[in-house]
Amino acid sequence: MPGIPGDLPRLIRHLRIRKVVPAAVLVAVMQRSEGLSILLTRRAEHLKHHAGQISFPGGRLEAGDSGPAEAAMREAEEEVGLPPAHVEIIGYLDNYLTITGYRVTPVVAFVRPDFEIRLDRTEVAEAFEVPLHHVLDPERVHIRQKRLFGLPLSYYEIPYLHYNIWGATAGMLVSLRQRVFEEQADD
Repeated sequence: MPGIPGDLPRLIRHLRIRKVVPAAVLVAVMQRSEGLSILLTRRAEHLKHHAGQISFPGGRLEAGDSGPAEAAMREAEEEVGLPPAHVEIIGYLDNYLTITGYRVTPVVAFVRPDFEIRLDRTEVAEAFEVPLHHVLDPERVHIRQKRLFGLPLSYYEIPYLHYNIWGATAGMLVSLRQRVFEEQADD
């Protein structure tokens, strides 16, 4: 699946994923006095999948969702208490395929920050913001490698304070940088 961003294409034959599940995340850009920031969450430690990892608010599309934007806003409201009325969708990034079998649509939006964060503790341990200039700085992005099924797998890592933003979330932030600066994606 050349030309499709994400960590699934090179490994799809080895993973034997029969169905790719549609999902969406909200890339919430918030205006603060010190500048723009991105809202992220740290997933709860007790979760079966991706426990403790840094992610955008989001999840799988449900039957009642009209599309990725509605799913991303629904999940953001469930996970962190973000009211849909505070969200102004401004665009979408390319779908991101994950090794866990999800086709994630990143929904980019400006978000009014004047809401009270209410965490769903069954899914989210904490919510925090990272300055946009931090994640857009290519000097802060590192490419790491690991082996999966004997094949090398490259992934991005963006350290911030005591957080390690990596994998799909870091990949989507790199995609955001590429879109903002109209860079060509690395093949």
